[in-house]
Amino acid sequence: MRVIAGSKKGFRLKGPKSKDIRPTEDRIKESLFNILGYIDENSLVLDLFAGTGSIGIEFLSRGAKKVYFVDKSYESIRCIDENLKHTCLKDSAEILKKDAFKALDLLREKDIKFDYIFIDPPYGRNLLERVLIKIDEVNILREEGLIVLEHERNYVLNHIFNSLIKIDSRNYGDKSLSFFKKRDRREK
Repeated sequence: MRVIAGSKKGFRLKGPKSKDIRPTEDRIKESLFNILGYIDENSLVLDLFAGTGSIGIEFLSRGAKKVYFVDKSYESIRCIDENLKHTCLKDSAEILKKDAFKALDLLREKDIKFDYIFIDPPYGRNLLERVLIKIDEVNILREEGLIVLEHERNYVLNHIFNSLIKIDSRNYGDKSLSFFKKRDRREK
C-alpha cells in the first residue's frame, strides 16, 4: 500500500494487522482519483470508516486542505496516526475515534461542510443506506460535493436517498465504487 500521486507519491503506508480492516486496493484508489481528477487546494474531505487512512492521505497528497479521519477501532486510529506522521501530513488532518453516526452529528454541530466524503464501511452490516440517510440528514455535503462509496459489487444500492442521487458506479473485480451528489432542486 502506497501513496500513488502528489506531494507524497511513493510513500509506503502501514497496513492493518487485523483482518477486519480492508484497505482500498491501489488499483481501485488509482481509478478513483483518475475519475475525480484535480483536487482543489481548498477541499475538505471526510474519510469515514477510515481504516488505514490511505484514501484521506491520498487526498492530502494531491492537495486537499484538510481531511477528517473517522474510525472507532483503536488499531485503525493508531495506523492512521502512524501513516500521517510518516507522510508528515498530520497538520492537515483531524482524527476522530468515534462511531460514524456520532461523528456525523459532531461534524454537523461544528457546521463543517465537505467537498468529498469517502465511505468504506465494514461489509455485511447494511451500513451504506443508513450512513447515506444520516449524511443527508446532517447536511454536511457542500452543494457541489461528492460522496464516494466503496462496497461489494453485488450490493444493490438505491439510486436516490432523500436529497442524494447516484450519478455513477464502477466495478473492479468483486468491489464497486458508487458516486452520489445532491440532487438538483429541479429534480426533486
